[in-house]
Amino acid sequence: MKKFVLALGTVSALIAGVAQAQTVVEDTDGNGVYSFEELVVAFPELTQEVFAAADADADGALSAEELAAAQAAGNIPA
Repeated sequence: MKKFVLALGTVSALIAGVAQAQTVVEDTDGNGVYSFEELVVAFPELTQEVFAAADADADGALSAEELAAAQAAGNIPA
């Protein structure tokens, strides 16, 4: 019984860790900002409209700060 409880606790901890994991966005071209194409890989539900609204300086890419602001506002998942 003790082994079962330990195993159940371990599985629960692993599941909780996966649920808490943050999505990693990769800057594939290494230019220091995120294009729509780079972000949609991490966030498949992202739309052009949400991306454009998050692009505060309208340069066609999101900086780390713009991405963080959109996530804090709940427009892009954290």
